[in-house]
Amino acid sequence: MNWYIDVLKKYAVFSGRARRQEFWMFELINFIIAIVIGVIGTALDFSLLSVLYSLAIFLPSLAVTVRRLHDTGRSGWWVLIALVPLVGFIVLIVFAATEGDQHQNAHGPNPKLAPAY
Repeated sequence: MNWYIDVLKKYAVFSGRARRQEFWMFELINFIIAIVIGVIGTALDFSLLSVLYSLAIFLPSLAVTVRRLHDTGRSGWWVLIALVPLVGFIVLIVFAATEGDQHQNAHGPNPKLAPAY
């Protein structure tokens, strides 16, 4: 859960790098929360709950995706490849699953080597 909270603390921080673990743990917890909110919204006959959650989590999700792309040495603009039908989303998943640069790149130092706070 700490990975999810850490991403929310960096609500709209698009600079820097994000480790694979940070990205995928955020996506996993986000997916689980979205399912729970969807079920609760359906049970209460209040589908707006899911829409509100999606809007609230949009910027942190976009920011962690951009930071993940930065970790692989790519520009954050690569996130737009997801708009390409069929293959764009798959390419973005491959980029997110790729190991990050081992050394400092244009977007900052390796987050694996950064000291824990």
